[in-house]
Amino acid sequence: MEKIDKGPLSGIRVIDVGTMVAGPVAATLMADFGAEVIKVEQPGKGDTLRHIGPTLGEGESLWWNVEGRNKKSITLDLRQPEGQRILKELVKSADVLVENFRPGTLERWNLAWKDLEQVNPGLVMLSVSGYGQTGPYAPRAGYDRMGLALGGVLNATGYPDRAPVKVGVAIADYQTAVLAAFGTMVALYNRDVSGGKGQQIDLSLYETVFRFTDVMVTAYEKFGQTRERTGNLHFAAAPGDHFETIDGRHIVLTVSSDRMFRRLCEAIPELVGDERFATHADRIANIEEINRLVGVWIKSLPVPELCRILDDKGLAYSLIYSIEDIVADPQYLARGTIATVENPRVGPLKMPAPQPRFSGTPAPMMRPAPGLGFDTDEVLGELGLSADQIAGLRKAGTV
Repeated sequence: MEKIDKGPLSGIRVIDVGTMVAGPVAATLMADFGAEVIKVEQPGKGDTLRHIGPTLGEGESLWWNVEGRNKKSITLDLRQPEGQRILKELVKSADVLVENFRPGTLERWNLAWKDLEQVNPGLVMLSVSGYGQTGPYAPRAGYDRMGLALGGVLNATGYPDRAPVKVGVAIADYQTAVLAAFGTMVALYNRDVSGGKGQQIDLSLYETVFRFTDVMVTAYEKFGQTRERTGNLHFAAAPGDHFETIDGRHIVLTVSSDRMFRRLCEAIPELVGDERFATHADRIANIEEINRLVGVWIKSLPVPELCRILDDKGLAYSLIYSIEDIVADPQYLARGTIATVENPRVGPLKMPAPQPRFSGTPAPMMRPAPGLGFDTDEVLGELGLSADQIAGLRKAGTV
């Protein structure tokens, strides 16, 4: 595959002053496609993500290496007036600033939207927080699980006879990062194509989660219908479950239409003509029985034969993959879904490749996550600071 040096976002400069996932990963998504992202980190400590395991070597965080890729790193103490002044100098040439501090923090540092838009009226400022910049909850700390809780997803996840169950990854953070990158692109389009100005984007974890709750609020408002925990069952799938296979693994099978059910009946003749399963509504009313029958059939077949039949019938299914399954899977291999980044400190690292894929403007070759402050001298030198001035800032703890 041809190695691309520049991506479609080449020429966009992003200043990332956030920490952890939701805000900074929005910047990573832009960096994956060629935006210049300057990561501003606290001197001596850096992004919190640098200190969360698992780690390699002398504390090299793998999570940081995945989400710090394609960025430059400078250190700058934004609590100091000189650090604030330098950030404003950086903002003058920036297209985007990403932050996810608790609302009110940047105001205390004289780096709020009202301060930065005076420096650069064309700036797009992405502000990510747990609960938004306004409202009674705005001052609260907010993390991934809080977004899932307030957004309505946790209450609907798990089994009814036990406490709600969290998702296995930081899904609220990552959903927010995707919507944040999308929002940034909308704001840049408005500025650069439609003749608009810079603006602040106010995005919260809980509202991002809530946006992806399909018809939950609509059904409640119209019918008083509430979304309860139903384990692996869903009102759109009958049969539908995580079925155990003959070798002790699990397979997801969902049938959401009469047409698909007729195809399943071709494979399981005992389902044909059973009035309990005549329509989707009937199948939902008898979900436990139809899932039991399908489960018996699934467990009776060798997994390769089961998959062959499901493929022949054009049914939607997937084995539930572990990471061992993922790294050995031919689909992942064929599409290059897992990329390898050469890190000079710890060697080659496998990680998710940039998404989505474009036919005409693919992502450039990925660069490794930088060491803390690796690009400080270069970036500050571009602002006109001399080596002696940078050394003085370093001695004062500003960088």
